[in-house]
Amino acid sequence: MNKSVMLFIPAYRCEKQIVRVLNSLNNEVISSLFVEIVVIENISPDNTLNVAIDKAKKLPNLNITVIQNDENYSLGGSHKVAFNYFLEKGYDYLVVLHGDDQGDIKDIVPILSNFQSTYFDTLLGARFHKQSKLIGYSNFRIFGNHVLNFYLSLMSFHRVLDMGSGLNLYSKEFLKNKFYLPFPNDLTFNISMLLYTFKVKAKYQFFPLTWKEDDQISNAKIFKQAIKIAKLGFRYFFNHDCIFKDINSEKVYTYKIKYSQQSCNAKDLNNCNGKVTN
Repeated sequence: MNKSVMLFIPAYRCEKQIVRVLNSLNNEVISSLFVEIVVIENISPDNTLNVAIDKAKKLPNLNITVIQNDENYSLGGSHKVAFNYFLEKGYDYLVVLHGDDQGDIKDIVPILSNFQSTYFDTLLGARFHKQSKLIGYSNFRIFGNHVLNFYLSLMSFHRVLDMGSGLNLYSKEFLKNKFYLPFPNDLTFNISMLLYTFKVKAKYQFFPLTWKEDDQISNAKIFKQAIKIAKLGFRYFFNHDCIFKDINSEKVYTYKIKYSQQSCNAKDLNNCNGKVTN
């Protein structure tokens, strides 16, 4: 793909899983697709930050930056940090891969390799696409997601195959006006992104995923989130503009770069450049 693509990995309470996620990028074909890999750690109570840095040091062929938010901004806030960073860098496309190792980066590799992404403003991984594979996902969660997907489809007049998974792609042109800043920072951030996509008639497409659930720690309070989603959909149905306003619109999202590493040829490790910062 003759475009610059940044990979953003949000990481929170995933010290076991982040190692597997970074290992999955240690592949010549996959690593060549990304000009920079940015891990954004969100003040986890565990050792996620140090584990990510230690693992990055063992993967010298990857261009990795590890960032830590100055506060816990929730998943939506970490997205805002990543989106702002991406726009400042001037890259063309941003891929989001959650650090909990539920999604598989390989699912988006054919899309990037075959230039399919250049036609779309956003590509959205869908766990409930007919070609997706769900591994270890409970029947209760599957049923609940199908109900909410159907509900949002009715409220938005668009077929919703997923309200927000851990593998998505966005273009610079789509994000450049920073429409996302007023969105809520909690786990409904992705739903606001989805509804905005519908509102502005952006070019989008859902694509299938391989999605697994084994040792991950869920940060979602299922029933509380379901109520929020229902309210968002209801408000959107009556007024497409009302949900895109939030107290977060004026918030400044700050962070520190904890580690940066320029990729190097494995045959010439002396040219590696890794830097730990405070």
